[in-house]
Amino acid sequence: MEPLPSPDESRTTAWHALPAGDVAERLASPTGGLTDAEVTRRREVFGENALPQKRPPTVFEVFLRQFTSPLIYVLLAAGIISLLFADVTDAAFIFAVILLNAIIGTFQEVKAEKSATALQQMLKIRARVRRDGREMTVPAEDLVPGDRVVLESGDRVPADIRTLTARSLTVDESLLTGESHAVGKSPDPVGATLPLGDRLNMLYAGSTVMTGRSMGVVVATGQHTEIGQIAETVTASEAGKPPLVIRMEDFSKKISIAVLAATGLLAIIVLGQGMPPIEVFFLAVALAVSAIPEGLPVALTVVLSIATSRMAGRNVIVRFLAAVESLGSCTLIASDKTGTLTVNQQTARVVSLPTGESFSVTGAGYAGEGEVLDESGAPVAGSARKRLERLARAATITNEAALERTGEDDWAHQGDAIDVAFLALTYKLGLDPAGIRESAPAVAEIPFESERRYAAVWYQDGGEIRVAVKGAIETVLPFCRTMAAGEEGGVPIDLDHVQEELDGLTSRGYRVLAVAHGRAEGPVSAENPELPPLELLGLVGFMDPIRPDVPDAVRRCRNAGVDVVMVTGDHPATALAIARELEITASPDEVVTGAELGDGEIATFSEFIDRVQAARVFARVTPLQKLRIVEAYRESGAFVAVTGDGVNDAPALRSANIGVAMGSGTDVAKDTASLIVTDDDFASIVAGIEEGRYAYDNVRKVVYLLISTGFAEVLLFMLALIVGLPLPLLAVQLLWLNLVTNGIQDVALAFERGEPGVMNRPPRRPDEGIFNRLMIEETVLSGTVIALVAVGTWYWLLSNGWDEFAARNLIVLLMVLFENFQVFNCRSEYRSAFRVPISSNYFLIAGVIAAQGIHILALYVPVIRDILQLQPISLVEWLSLLVLASSVVVVMEIFKAVRKHRPPGHQTGYGVG
Repeated sequence: MEPLPSPDESRTTAWHALPAGDVAERLASPTGGLTDAEVTRRREVFGENALPQKRPPTVFEVFLRQFTSPLIYVLLAAGIISLLFADVTDAAFIFAVILLNAIIGTFQEVKAEKSATALQQMLKIRARVRRDGREMTVPAEDLVPGDRVVLESGDRVPADIRTLTARSLTVDESLLTGESHAVGKSPDPVGATLPLGDRLNMLYAGSTVMTGRSMGVVVATGQHTEIGQIAETVTASEAGKPPLVIRMEDFSKKISIAVLAATGLLAIIVLGQGMPPIEVFFLAVALAVSAIPEGLPVALTVVLSIATSRMAGRNVIVRFLAAVESLGSCTLIASDKTGTLTVNQQTARVVSLPTGESFSVTGAGYAGEGEVLDESGAPVAGSARKRLERLARAATITNEAALERTGEDDWAHQGDAIDVAFLALTYKLGLDPAGIRESAPAVAEIPFESERRYAAVWYQDGGEIRVAVKGAIETVLPFCRTMAAGEEGGVPIDLDHVQEELDGLTSRGYRVLAVAHGRAEGPVSAENPELPPLELLGLVGFMDPIRPDVPDAVRRCRNAGVDVVMVTGDHPATALAIARELEITASPDEVVTGAELGDGEIATFSEFIDRVQAARVFARVTPLQKLRIVEAYRESGAFVAVTGDGVNDAPALRSANIGVAMGSGTDVAKDTASLIVTDDDFASIVAGIEEGRYAYDNVRKVVYLLISTGFAEVLLFMLALIVGLPLPLLAVQLLWLNLVTNGIQDVALAFERGEPGVMNRPPRRPDEGIFNRLMIEETVLSGTVIALVAVGTWYWLLSNGWDEFAARNLIVLLMVLFENFQVFNCRSEYRSAFRVPISSNYFLIAGVIAAQGIHILALYVPVIRDILQLQPISLVEWLSLLVLASSVVVVMEIFKAVRKHRPPGHQTGYGVG
C-alpha cells in the first residue's frame, strides 16, 4: 500500500480526476471506515478539521488601539510639555480627555464586536461517518482525510469530499462559487484542469446537500480545504484604509505643523519684545492648548458611536468605528449577485405554453404568495387557467419537495430549490399541493438524477395509470410526440416552435424546465418503468429573483453618484438579465467573463484595469479575479465598497476600502468585513451610505466648531501681543473653554439628524481633506469676528481701569457665549441657522444650556473658581456680553445669504477642495 499523502501532497492532488476506487486506495480508506486509532494518528498529522481562528482582541488591546490616532499623539505631546513645565493642571485636563476618548472608543468597539460575534455563532456541524464497520455521528472537527462520510438532503458538507456513490445528488455551492442553482453530482472522474464549479464529483466544505444521498471519502480538512485556501488569501491580502482615517491623519499632520509654526512665530515676537525665555515657554504651552482641538478625539468618537447605533437600527453592524463613514465615502459598489441583489431562492418567473401564450409569475422566493398574469397584466382565467393548472398538477405530482405555510407571512420549505419553486407556482394558481398528491397515489417513479436530468411519477388517475414528467428540455422533449394546444387537445409536436420559445427564455437568463404528461401503455413495472409517448404541457423559466427593495436602492445610488457593478460567479446570461432589470447595464458588450479577463497578473495589470473600467457586469469570475477587479478599481482612484456573503467573496472584502458582508453569509466573509448587513438587503447598504454621509457631515460640523473657536483663540493671542496687551486668557481657562464648554456642545452637535438632499449629491473626491474652500472661508470669517470682538473688549476693559483679573473674568465669559452662538452656525455650512429645525436635535439646546449653566455655576463654586481664577458677575454684564457675542451669528448669516447668490457650482456643502 502506498504511504498516506502528506498534507501538502493531498492539497495539490487532483482528486476529482482519479477514479473513486483509486481515491479510496490512495487515502487508505477501507469500506468499513477508519479505526479509532488510525483517526487519532491522522489527526496528529493533518490537524483538527477547523479553520485557524483569529484570536479576538482583548478589551485591553482594544483600549490601547484608541491611542494610535495622530491627533492623540499631538495631545500627548502637549500634555507631556505641560508636565515638563510643572503645569500639572493643564496636563491633567489633557490626559483626562485622552482617557475619556479611549474609554468611549473601547466601549463602542467592544460592543460592536460582541454584536458581530453573536451574529456569527452557528450551530455546530456534526457529520455521519463510517468507522470500525459501523455508522456514527461525530463533530465535524473530528474528521480526518480518509474518513467515509454519509450525506443526505439538508446536510452541510463538513470537509472537502470526493464522492464514491451519489443518488439523485444535488448540492448548493453558491457560497463558494456564486452559482445560484444547485449542481448535480456524480462519482465519475472528470478532467484534472476543470475549474472548481465543474468538478461534479467533489463536495466542498461549506456547501449544502439539496437532494439525494451520497457517500464519499474526505480528501482535505481544515486549512487544506478550498475554504481554508481562500482564508489564507484573505490573511495575505492588504486591507484598505477607511477614508476617515486617511483624512484625519492628513488633518492631524496639518494641525501639528500649524501649531508649531504659530508657536515659533509668536515665540520670536515675544522674545524680541524682551519676554523672559521661561515665560515664552509657558506662552507656547498656552498657545498649543488653544490651537489644538483637545475635544476633537472625544467628539469624533461620539459622532461615530451615534452613527454606529443609528446604522444598527437600519440593519448594519459596524465592527470598527472608523468604518462608519466609509460607506458614505465610497464612489463604487462592487456587489455580489446571489443573495445580495437577489434573494438566493429560485422562483418560477415565466410560463410558456405550446399555444404560444406566455404568462408572468409574481412573488419572489420560497413562498406561495403571488399570482400568474397574462400578457396584458391581468390575472389568468378561463381555458388558459385550466392549461396552467394541468401543468402545475403534473409538476406537483413529480415533486419530492415540501412547502407549507407556517404563519401569516411565514413559509417553511424542504428539498430541491426547483421543486420548491414548482410548489410555489402551484400555490399561486390557487391549488393545494397536498391535495393534488393525495388524489394521485404513486404507482412507480424514476427519481431525478444528474445523469438522467428528469424525474417521472406514474400515478393512479381514476381507472387509468398516467405519468407526470419534468426535467431539462433536451431530455424530456425526445419523449414528446404531441403538445397541448388549446381546446382541440394535443397536436403533433412542433420542434421549431419549442426551440424558438426555449431560445427566447434562455437569452433572457432563465433556467428552463419542461413539464409533460402521458398515459401508460400497458402494465407499469414498479422496478424499471419505461416512459410512454408524452404530451408537452409547457416550459417554465426560473430565475433567482431580485430583492424587492433593490431596484430603488440602485437608483438611489445612481442619484448619489455611486456606481454599482455586479461581480458574480454565475452565468453571463443570468447576470445580464438581472443587470438589465436593475438598469446596471443594458448592453451585452459591458458583460465580461472571467475567461476574458484572464489572470490579472501585474505584468498586464494596466490592460486589466482598462478591461475592468469598460465593464459593468463580471460573470464567471474566480475569487482571485474578484480580488484583482477590486484592486483595479482602487488603482484607478475609486473608493470601493465590496458586498458579498460567500467564502469566495472574502479576499475582495478585505482588499476593498470597505467590506460589507451579509448577515446570513459565511463566517469567513463576516470575519473579513468591516460592516455586516444583518438582513442581507442591498437597500440596507444604501441606508448605510446615507448614515455614513450624515456621520461625515457631523464630523465636519464638529471640526468646524472646534477649529473656528481654536483659531479665534490663537488670533486673539496674536492680536493682543501685537498691540502690546497682556495675555487675555490663561492656559487653564483655555482648557476650560475647549474641554468643558465646547466639550459639551460638540458632543451635542454630534446628534444632528442630517440635512436633506444628502443622497442627491456626488460623493466626496477621494483626495479631498476635512477642510475645503467653504470650511476655510467660514472658519476664518467666524474666528476673525470672535477674535476682533474679544480683543476689542479686552482693550476697552483695560483702558477703562479694569484690573486684569476682573477683565479676564469677563473675557472668559464672552468666549463661552461666543461658543454658545457659534454652535448654531455650525449646524449647517450653507443653510441659515434659523432654517435648521430645533426639533432635529434637542440635545443641542440642552448642551448649550448646560455649557452656559456650568460656567455660571463655576463662578460661584469656590474650588473651581479658584482654579480657573474667576469671580461672579452682574446680570447687566452678562446681558452686555450676550449682545456682543451674538455678532458672530449676524455676520455668518450675512455670509450665507451672500453666498446663496453665487453660481450653482459653489452651492454644494463640500465646495472646492
